[in-house]
Amino acid sequence: MQIHSREDAEDAGRAREILQRTFGFDDFREGQEPVISRLLAGRSALAVFPTGSGKSLCYQLPALLLDGLTLVISPLIALMKDQIDFLVSRNVPAARLDSTLDRDETLQVYQELNSGRLKLLYVSPERLGNERFLHCLRRLQISLLAVDEAHCISEWGHNFRPDYLKIARLARQLNVGRVLTLTATATPQVARDVAREFDVADEDMIQTGFYRPNLKLYVTPCEANQRNGLLLQRMADREPGPAIVYVTLQRTAEEVADLLASHGHDARAYHAGMEADQRAKIQDTFMASPRMTVVATIAFGMGVDKADIRYVYHYNLPKALENYAQEIGRAGRDGADSICELLACADDVVALENFSYGDTPTAEQVTAAVGDVFNRGDVFDVSEYELAGRHDVRPVVVRTLLTYLELAGVIRATGPFYSEYKFQPQKSSQEILAQFDEPRADFLRGVFRHARRGRTWFTLDVDQTARSIGEARQRIVAALGYLEESGDLIVQAAGVRQGYCVEQLPDDLALLCRELAEKFQHRERQDIARVQRMLALAEHDGCLTQFLLSYFGETRDACGHCGRCEGITAAPLPPARYKPPDNSAAGRVRAVRAERHDALATSRQLIRFLCGLSSPATSKAKLRRHPMFGVFSSVPFHEVAAFVEAGS
Repeated sequence: MQIHSREDAEDAGRAREILQRTFGFDDFREGQEPVISRLLAGRSALAVFPTGSGKSLCYQLPALLLDGLTLVISPLIALMKDQIDFLVSRNVPAARLDSTLDRDETLQVYQELNSGRLKLLYVSPERLGNERFLHCLRRLQISLLAVDEAHCISEWGHNFRPDYLKIARLARQLNVGRVLTLTATATPQVARDVAREFDVADEDMIQTGFYRPNLKLYVTPCEANQRNGLLLQRMADREPGPAIVYVTLQRTAEEVADLLASHGHDARAYHAGMEADQRAKIQDTFMASPRMTVVATIAFGMGVDKADIRYVYHYNLPKALENYAQEIGRAGRDGADSICELLACADDVVALENFSYGDTPTAEQVTAAVGDVFNRGDVFDVSEYELAGRHDVRPVVVRTLLTYLELAGVIRATGPFYSEYKFQPQKSSQEILAQFDEPRADFLRGVFRHARRGRTWFTLDVDQTARSIGEARQRIVAALGYLEESGDLIVQAAGVRQGYCVEQLPDDLALLCRELAEKFQHRERQDIARVQRMLALAEHDGCLTQFLLSYFGETRDACGHCGRCEGITAAPLPPARYKPPDNSAAGRVRAVRAERHDALATSRQLIRFLCGLSSPATSKAKLRRHPMFGVFSSVPFHEVAAFVEAGS
């Protein structure tokens, strides 16, 4: 730890004492100490550490030395739960707020927050869209904000999430003392983006090496119909041990798990389509098992800290080197040799690229959506889901578009809110009002009078109530939040909307729309390039480890232990196998056109439908059940587009 003064020396001593006494570790891992020293000195930091290298300690330990609350933002509920269980077992006052908590558990967390007892609170980025929670945060002293998966803030990263850009703005609004951003998968450009948004100085960007000498990387080119046999052969030939088999689709997870189980392997499927308690049971069983295999989509593994995973197989091609690096990083955390094998099939390239093409809005959709936004007045609010449905793009596209408009300086977000609240009193109104002086009680009477009574819930239109009683909306929401935290009401919110105001009308709206459409096109090209880099790794004729590390800006000699270094020569992937659209399909496509579905009115909508890519319009029209939905799901998007646009 860097020591420049007596205070630094005292901090270093206390940090090491807590490391040993509270966390049970004899020494810091690489990178942890310099990150912690910067935070204790009051500076923000960026930690770029590989998966499983102890990033969480970098905020958990300082949280115990700083006054106030450490707020941890993570998209991974499994990670939150595991870390809370660990911290509580170490007598560290920590909690989480997420959708899995019941009302009593949520109230308990709020009580501990308001009492000042909590030192760490874990929330998801979506929680920052809850206006009652934001009111609560503004009453607290937040000494440290930790942002996990911070690469999501980068517009050009592999997993851009517009909500993450709002975290940086929120940190400034809340006067957070310092920010720690953490990621395992940042290229140099993405790391610079994160540092810029959170005001992290160059000298406070701490990156450890990605190299893991115990991971043996292999690539086996194959055709789709060869994968099952290859996987069974590998698992029969190698020593039993805990394994993860990564697949792309939920149904593939079920099919491959059944295949392995039928051949005597202890294998279970795991994917987001399962109930939460079922997923939790599978994960707990895997954590305790010395030889179980989980066949999973990317929903599995985030926050799973099992040290002895011996094998990671990629049944399907990952969509980017970042995903690949993160997923193989779950193997061999105990330092023992572990094998990571990619069954590389060109058919997967088609599917991955089609997803990217299908998500890109057309120039016409961008223009229509932007026009919709600017037709709402100088101060307006929108529902992302309504806007997505109106223009037939995914909600994430709408969030990204609104974020682009903010970055262009033409609109400014004024905050999320709910158009409607429902509440169930837990006491009589007399008992509730008796707790307050007469002015406050009179204010609450006015609020309650405007609530519509149903069979079990009262419903309140907050904006209408605010206008009627001449009070600020924020005061009404804060009052409902207080009564909820006090146990006087059960409160539910509905109809989330995002408020905006127009900062500056663009001089040339048509030019702005063209620029925004080009941004989406650029993201599409970036996504396709990531798939191609993944393909380049699969066909690389040199050291696989060296190729992967160079992508993350690390220079290293050949590893000596990957498949290439062991002498397994590279080979091109067998070409994708699919039947191109031909005249025999033209009649069926014309028949779909003749049905005149509003959801398939444009060529782009029809192309997405034929490729099996759903949209708000096709989902609403229940066209996923149509026999032609996904009929060309294995065909490259551009070939389907050429076929449709040729007039079939």
